[in-house]
Amino acid sequence: MMDVIPTQFEVLDERFARVAGDDVVERLYTGTRWAEGPVYFPAGRFLVWSDIPNDRMLRWDEFTGTVGPFRTPAGYTNGNTLDREGRLISCEQGNRRVTRTEHNGTITVLADRWEGRRLNSPNDAVVRSDGSVWFTDPSYGITGDYEGQRAEQEIDGCHVYRIDPVTGETRIVADDFERPNGLAFSLDERLLYVADTRRRHIRVFEVTEDGTLEKGRIFAEGAAGDAYDGMRLDDTGRVWAAAGKSVHCYDPDGTLIGRLLLPDNVANLVFGGLKRNRLFVAASTSLYSIMLNVTGARPVWA
Repeated sequence: MMDVIPTQFEVLDERFARVAGDDVVERLYTGTRWAEGPVYFPAGRFLVWSDIPNDRMLRWDEFTGTVGPFRTPAGYTNGNTLDREGRLISCEQGNRRVTRTEHNGTITVLADRWEGRRLNSPNDAVVRSDGSVWFTDPSYGITGDYEGQRAEQEIDGCHVYRIDPVTGETRIVADDFERPNGLAFSLDERLLYVADTRRRHIRVFEVTEDGTLEKGRIFAEGAAGDAYDGMRLDDTGRVWAAAGKSVHCYDPDGTLIGRLLLPDNVANLVFGGLKRNRLFVAASTSLYSIMLNVTGARPVWA
């Protein structure tokens, strides 16, 4: 029998009233210690996500519903995404690097240092249509052994970085965060949203022609217990963000218009499925899924 829980939408604004979907949320898997970084592979109709403390990545098959190992050990991988060619981009907290898994399974290191110093512990990544890879680098993976390897911090601060698609140069694009975490581009890629978990807010920046950020401002602020983590956009430009025991939905103007409530602390999410209208949520010990009347933003490889 399928493991399900009743769907609980919380409508906070009439703009969310039209959001609907299945009457139940499916629990596709339970047994992780801290589920993170879901990424959907449309070519194979499967999803990969991270179980950070257990140092493994798992794979859920959409056709059979089965779950099995994808990679172990996995360098305490956290966030994952796909590049323009459908290759896996991963933030390996334990190995303190951002990698790309090639189609033949080999791993290419995209970034592990900045100006000769080792990165802290890359957390989440997003790819722009020009091929550049943007990632956050808080220190969660080096402050203890639970989700990485205890180590000295070599870089003064926790920053947001950009990897140039031509030269491979890694440079800082934002250096005034406490714990930068999830990030996502607006539909036209002129804005970059970045969560700061420690400060409990999401900031948004304008992306310039030369790939730098400017005019940063607060986009959303969380209530007590709502520490923002991963986020994705739908095809209307709304921001869906993990915060506390729910997925928050924000209008592009920054208004919190609704929530999808879940029983566990939510870490990250991704839209997938045949029509990109199946929302997958990685939350604490479980992976959840719900079919919606909402479609995820078109990915860079589409």
